[in-house]
Amino acid sequence: MGYLSPGTPRVLAHRGLAVEVPENTLAAFDAAVRTGVHYVETDVHLSRDGVAIVSHDPTLERVAGREDRVSDLTSAELAAIDLGAGAGFPTLADALAAFPETRFNIDVKTEAAVEATADTVRAADAVDRVLLTSFADRRRRRLAALLPGVATSVGSAGVVRAILAGRFGAAAMRWAARGAVALQVPERAGRLRIVSPALVRAAHAAGVEVHVWTVNEPDDMRRLLALGVDGLVTDRCDLALAVIAAT
Repeated sequence: MGYLSPGTPRVLAHRGLAVEVPENTLAAFDAAVRTGVHYVETDVHLSRDGVAIVSHDPTLERVAGREDRVSDLTSAELAAIDLGAGAGFPTLADALAAFPETRFNIDVKTEAAVEATADTVRAADAVDRVLLTSFADRRRRRLAALLPGVATSVGSAGVVRAILAGRFGAAAMRWAARGAVALQVPERAGRLRIVSPALVRAAHAAGVEVHVWTVNEPDDMRRLLALGVDGLVTDRCDLALAVIAAT
């Protein structure tokens, strides 16, 4: 069916659903999937032994109170660390295998993790159910080259191009996106409004979806959905599904 199915609006569970369990763990992904979401948003770093590891931060300080870097430890050592509720750092392979019907939105955090991520997705036969992204456009393009046909979203430079392209319509937006299927952005960056009616119209005319992060308040969800955005990246997928069901 491909990554962009079923239909919009899409709810992307940001690092799973971490209300009662630690973020970016199999337990958080399971909690999200149990609410009925089809999409999980997650992040990847590379372990010392070259394995793609699910982790947002490069270090363990915030989630485990340790100064180690993910890249300093092996995948086995990372799996053995108790992040809470008995959960350790899963590998990307673990996550893809544990949730074979779930679509994963994967932010590849470092250049070092690119090949391991691509190899893992290929080995899991998951090209059609992942979207790969990075703040670095060059990294995003490298991922797309390694996995022909994989869905991607634009990086930071692409976002800047898209903001400008929103003033000029579909052709400019297609140039800004450069092969990506989605524009994943915050509603604002400081005082700069990124998500506007013009941006959404131009993106849709170019065949590009707009996903907004990180949206946790129901009133904001309703307002953005009314604006026509295609996806909500949220820490509260349970609330987002309820808002959509009531719309």
